[in-house]
Amino acid sequence: MPESCIFVLMIASIPFLEKRFETFNHAYFADSLEPVPIKLSRARRSLGACTYKKRRKLFGKEEYWAFCIRISTQFDLPEEELEDILLHEMIHYEILSRQLRDTSAHGRLFRARMKELNERYGRHITVSHRLTALQREQVAESKPSWRVVARVRMKDGRTGVKVLPLIEQRIKAYRRGLMHSGEVLSVEFFWSDDPWFARFPKSSALNVFFPNDPDIDSHFSSAAAIVRSGG
Repeated sequence: MPESCIFVLMIASIPFLEKRFETFNHAYFADSLEPVPIKLSRARRSLGACTYKKRRKLFGKEEYWAFCIRISTQFDLPEEELEDILLHEMIHYEILSRQLRDTSAHGRLFRARMKELNERYGRHITVSHRLTALQREQVAESKPSWRVVARVRMKDGRTGVKVLPLIEQRIKAYRRGLMHSGEVLSVEFFWSDDPWFARFPKSSALNVFFPNDPDIDSHFSSAAAIVRSGG
């Protein structure tokens, strides 16, 4: 299977974020940012935030202090997207910690710095953390929905997930395509109403998602097997 077909999803963790902060601070900010607390949040409408407090100094001048970067754990995200969310908040932190005044929350200073990082380092930082349709589906409170889900076991020991349309020909074609790659040990298909699977897009494309979830098999335990197939 081509490398471009593999999508690795993950949920933010403190060790990952702290390591990336240190790496990006050195590579992109010339080690100019002081260490800042990084915390996880359960926010469902925002993927990240740079929080702070204000206090008045002499002559009425305001000072920003008590900074904290918060990243939501409510979404499984591609690693690069999670990094760009952290970088977005690091730009806010850079501007605020230098006690600079921007023209708006994402004003001239923010946009100039974002443009610089995107163009110089090939990043994909955006002005806002808008939730995609998939992410909105992850947090939507709705009735359980039944899905055809595939459990893909790779020869390297990984276990992946795929949600497919309920079309027999596409299910069979998906299995044939994966087994033909030579990297897949087995493909099993299930019928499940577990809302955990709502985080994965439904398609018949020849790709596999590898969520950062040690209990991935537990989501298949209550599912009804449709087809069992091996190498």
